[in-house]
Amino acid sequence: MKNPSRRDFLKLAGATGAGLLACGAGSALANEGTQINNEELGMLYDATKCVGCKACMASCKRVNSDYGSLSYEKAKFDSDGLWDAPSDLSGSTRTLIKLFKESEQRWSYVKYSCMHCQKPSCVSVCPVSAMTKEKVSGIVDYNKNTCIGCRYCQIACPYNIPKFQWEKALPQIVKCDLCKATNLREKGISACAEVCPVGAIKFGKRKDLLAEAHQRLKDTPDRYLPHVYGEHEGGGTNHLYLASMPFNKLGLPDIKPEAPAEFSEKIQHTIYKGFIAPVALYSTLCFIAVKNMKKHQGHDGHDHNKEEK
Repeated sequence: MKNPSRRDFLKLAGATGAGLLACGAGSALANEGTQINNEELGMLYDATKCVGCKACMASCKRVNSDYGSLSYEKAKFDSDGLWDAPSDLSGSTRTLIKLFKESEQRWSYVKYSCMHCQKPSCVSVCPVSAMTKEKVSGIVDYNKNTCIGCRYCQIACPYNIPKFQWEKALPQIVKCDLCKATNLREKGISACAEVCPVGAIKFGKRKDLLAEAHQRLKDTPDRYLPHVYGEHEGGGTNHLYLASMPFNKLGLPDIKPEAPAEFSEKIQHTIYKGFIAPVALYSTLCFIAVKNMKKHQGHDGHDHNKEEK
């Protein structure tokens, strides 16, 4: 039987790779055009109503401190540790209120917490499914027992939300989960929305929150920018915003309507589907090794014949 040539081998490898790639491409295309699910749970934050009392921050940490391994962050000026005064989202803070001040007459508070994306990048890149998105509630959740600490979720999140507990011996990723295991389970509402004294945080289904947001824009157009942040950004989020100032000035990034996760999953579901890349790599290495071995054996045989002569 004729031994396969290098050309035959490459043809076979190429055909195999193309077949696997076609299967992967089919999976990738299945993810395109992901439909937004407006039945999922979320929050509407109205920056024009917020008074900066930070009751939401205090309630979030009080309710989730044990479950989320959260600790109080002492301010530099507070040597007695009387106040919890985080300056940013961190390994101990899931929810944060900040003040943006452009002038004495132009300023706004803004709330930061997980956006609970319709197509979350953190879930897409997690190699061990420590980040998951619940199909019914839409909550983007985290499992500390599965996490391997790669922190890909931090890099992938376009809103820079997930934080890592660098200072702890047994660290985990920290982010809002809508009080899934605490307040939501016990009372059916997130802790921040429950305690807000002015109704700046509204909790409910995305469809109801969007209806409320657009009604406010219609009733008092002079009060708001004519846009609901999160309705379309990044494929849509379940944490929605209304404000009177440009959202990018409030620290919310300008993001295209396409979900970043769509692009990353195309790569994963084509190149890595069926182990295309590893199979191609190892096949090539195997071919080179076998070729070099035969070449070496040929030289040895030639030298041995010389010695006999």
